[in-house]
Amino acid sequence: MSELYEQLRDAITDERPVVLATVIEGPNAGAKLVLDPECADGFVSVGTLGNPGLDRVVSRDSVGELAAGRSGVRHYGPEGQANEQHVSVFVESFAPPPIMLVFGAVDFTAALARAAKLLGFKVVVADARSMFATVKRFPMADQVMVAWPDEVFDVYAERLGHHDAVCILTHDPKFDVPAVQRAVATEVGYIGVMGSRRTHATRLKRLAEVGVPQQGIDRLMAPIGLDIGSRTPEETAVSVCAEIIANRTGHAAPSLRDSDGPIHRQAPT
Repeated sequence: MSELYEQLRDAITDERPVVLATVIEGPNAGAKLVLDPECADGFVSVGTLGNPGLDRVVSRDSVGELAAGRSGVRHYGPEGQANEQHVSVFVESFAPPPIMLVFGAVDFTAALARAAKLLGFKVVVADARSMFATVKRFPMADQVMVAWPDEVFDVYAERLGHHDAVCILTHDPKFDVPAVQRAVATEVGYIGVMGSRRTHATRLKRLAEVGVPQQGIDRLMAPIGLDIGSRTPEETAVSVCAEIIANRTGHAAPSLRDSDGPIHRQAPT
């Protein structure tokens, strides 16, 4: 049993997704199985629920639940048969916090980082300019990196998935173009790019020149955020986080990308 909990501890400490399955009703109540699908040694399972067939089926189902970030009770036959109620197994998913990579240490970055922390994101702020990318300016961020986009994605690319986000807030083609190139090559769920419609039109030409495919272009939310009339950095941060939520849940929302006219509108008098 100690090996089981050590595997669980190591995965949580290393921020790897891991799942603990426990028999809560039926034969072998209390039996446990830990599944670590991203262990450095490959897929690892420790423990048993008391039957090889049950272990196999629960392992398959638990990895699916882990990918969706869900925990809950599932029911099986004594050997893992479906549509039976002899064994109840509690599947507990331990998923690391979603990641938000924010490129560009600009004034808006602090507001976005604060809003993202409220949603539970691990926030990483990156900029190649050491005088701007400082912990003093962004104390709310979990990590501040003085780095170019390639250096950041070399660390995080393999960890990005459906629940994660990349927000590119710079207008410098030396930074935003490679950031987009690397972002669209990942499985990240949201890619938002800041800038006016004119700025983004120019950016699209540069992205085409470096070979970013149309499929990747179509993933970009630019201009970034929902069309809610936001003006201040804080209001814009709310619109971006709301767009991330809508994108993740599949709900229709009025994105600036899909509208016309100015991004920032005057308040009615």
